[in-house]
Amino acid sequence: MDKKVVIIPTYNEKENIEKIIRAVFSLEGEYHVLVIEDGSPDGTGKIVKSLQNEFPERLFMIERAGKQGLGTAYITGFKWSTARGYDYIFEMDADFSHNPQDLPRLYEACSRDGADLAIGSRYCDGISVINWPIGRVIMSYYASVYVRKMLNMKVYDTTAGFKCYKRKVLETIDLDAVRMKGYGFQIEMKYSAYKLGFKIKEVPIIFVDRKEGTSKMSSGIFGEAFWGVMRMRLRKIRPRAGAQGGPDVGASDPRGNRPQTEAAEVSGSENVEKDVRP
Repeated sequence: MDKKVVIIPTYNEKENIEKIIRAVFSLEGEYHVLVIEDGSPDGTGKIVKSLQNEFPERLFMIERAGKQGLGTAYITGFKWSTARGYDYIFEMDADFSHNPQDLPRLYEACSRDGADLAIGSRYCDGISVINWPIGRVIMSYYASVYVRKMLNMKVYDTTAGFKCYKRKVLETIDLDAVRMKGYGFQIEMKYSAYKLGFKIKEVPIIFVDRKEGTSKMSSGIFGEAFWGVMRMRLRKIRPRAGAQGGPDVGASDPRGNRPQTEAAEVSGSENVEKDVRP
C-alpha cells in the first residue's frame, strides 16, 4: 500500500484540530497526519498530544518555537516526510476550508492519472468559493490571473494550498532555495515543479471559508506574493544537487515547447483535461 501523509500546519486551531484529524483518519486508504505546530497559545499542541495516545502509529507532530510562517512549516514537513519514505505528501489547512473528503481525489490524480502534483483548485472550473466576501473572491481570483500571466504558467489556482505531491517532486525541488514564506510559498512551489518539468493536474474543489478560529491572512502576505512573483520570473529554477528520479530539467517537446500543465476547460488551450466530480 502507498504511504500517504497529510501535513497540517497549525497556529491557534483548537476549535478545528481534533475534528480535522478524525475526519482524515475516517477515510479509507490509511492516511497519516503530521501536524506542524507553531507554539499555539490556545493549547492546540496539547490537543494533538492527547490524540497521539489514541493514534500512536498514524499521528505525528513537530513542535516549533513560535509562529515561523506557512512556507517554513511545510518545508519542515516535506523534509520529515521524504526522509521517512512517504510516497504521497499532501498539504491541507486545519480549518475545513479544504474538505478531507477530497483527499482521495487528489491521490487518484497522482496515483491513477499520472500527475506528479495534483492541485485542489477553486478556479479551474469556474469559481468555487463559499462564504468569502466578494472583494476577497475578486482579489484572490485576479491574483491567480496575475501570476499565471507573469510566469506563463497554465495553472488556474496559483495560490491554492490543497495539494498532493509525489515524493520525487519534493526530492527534486531544492527546498533550501525556496525564498517565500507566506502564501507566496504556494506559488513558488508550483512554479518550481512546473519549471522542472513535472506534470501538474488541477482537480476542481469547493472551497468553504472557515467557520471557527481566526484567519491568518494579512496584507503583508499578499505584498510578499506580488513582489516575489516579479523576482521569481527572473530566476532560474534548478533541481536540488544530487536529486534523482525526476524528469529532465526544463523538459520540452521536440519543438522546444515548455512542459504544459493540465487544467479544466479553457478556451484556446491544448491538451486540456477536466477532472469530473464523482
